[in-house]
This record gives sequence, C-alpha cells and structure tokens, in this order.
Amino acid sequence: MRARPHPHLPPPSCAASSGRLSGPRREIRGRTLIDVGSGPTIYQLLSACDHFEEIVATDYLAVNREELGRWARGDPGTFDWTPFIRHVCKIEGRGEPWQEKQRRLRQRLRRILPIDVHQPDPLGAPLHPKADAIVSAFCLEAVSPDRAAFARALAHVASLLRPGGHALLLGALGESFYLAGAAALPVVPLAEDDVRAALRDAGLGLRDFRSYAMPPALRTGVDDVDGVFFAHAQKALEG
Repeated sequence: MRARPHPHLPPPSCAASSGRLSGPRREIRGRTLIDVGSGPTIYQLLSACDHFEEIVATDYLAVNREELGRWARGDPGTFDWTPFIRHVCKIEGRGEPWQEKQRRLRQRLRRILPIDVHQPDPLGAPLHPKADAIVSAFCLEAVSPDRAAFARALAHVASLLRPGGHALLLGALGESFYLAGAAALPVVPLAEDDVRAALRDAGLGLRDFRSYAMPPALRTGVDDVDGVFFAHAQKALEG
C-alpha cells in the first residue's frame, strides 16, 4: 500500500480551496472525524477542526505518522503550514487569527493511527464508537491497483462510520501516475461513474458530487491528473 510522499503538496491556493470543499457543512458535525490516509499533511483538516471534538489522523506509513506527530507537538523543523492556514482563514472570512486555528487543530488532533484500507478492519480492530464522519483526500485511488480494489477500499473505510455518518472524499480523476522523486508511482485512473458506483456499493447515499477540470496553471508535471472530484455521501440509517 502506497501513500503520497511529502513533496506532493498543492500550492496554498489549491489546498485552501480543497479545504473549503471538504470542510464539513453545518449539518456535518459531531464528536469524531477520521481522516483516511492523511499522509504528512494537515491542509485537509483546517476547516474540519471547527466542527469535531476529536480528529483521528491515519496513515499506512510510519514516517508520515511521525511527521504529523511532530507537527501536532510543535516540534522544530517540521513543514511550515502557516501560508496554508492563513489562506484558509482568509477564505472562511471570519477574521480568525491563523494562530488560533493552528492551536485548535493541534488540540483536537488527538490520535494518529496506522491504517490499511485494503483490510476489512482498516484500523486493525472494529472502531467503537464509530465515527460521525470520515474525510479522505487523494488517497484511495493512489493506493489501489484497479477499480475493483478502489471500491473494496471505500467499502472498508465506510465501515468506520456510524449509521447516518458522513463521508467526504476529494480525489483525482483520470490520473495514472504521480512522481515521488524520480519514481513514477501508479494510480488507478477513475471516471466520475467509477466513484459514484463505488459509493453506492459501499452503502453510501450520494448527497453531492462536483468535479473540476485541472487548469493549466496547476499542471506542475508531478502527475497527469485530468481533474478533481468532491463527493459528499451519507451512510444509511439502520432499520
């Protein structure tokens, strides 16, 4: 199972826009949010930290979990997320000092756990209580060898949700590789219909789906992505 490396970071404007898309809406809030496949990044959680009491970051690679832990503790020498945090505060428009958002995210990022989305119990054991929401950004398509594996992985992470819980996915469309240094790592190229079908098969009802073509200014040569999708889906209530 692979994970996107540290150098694969979007520019602040792109990351902040992604945070705005994947940031929970007013109806999406609760106690626990799980970020599936966090990598060493926190941009995807900058809006979410306002809506959940506890955020659980997860990643397959120990090096990524260690980097997140160092950032959460405020250790020196970690990646400087200040431009990203400032930009998210700006587009949220509440006049919040970026230092306050950083403090709140560090306070609420309470667990950083290993995960394997290709296992029926991705966290190694059933989660109790189950999460109110999951978010995943550019993960499942990057760690799945084909569309069937992507669909299974999505079903596995959907099992972490309580009935009525929300799934927020941000991912790549039409991407076949990304660069990690000189190495080109494969990605399963997804179409919109692939994502919709996988959500349905995982027992998640689609609430919203949006896709965007990748503008030339953001084509940096580190991948061949055609576009980006955002999906908001909800697990059915039992009974």
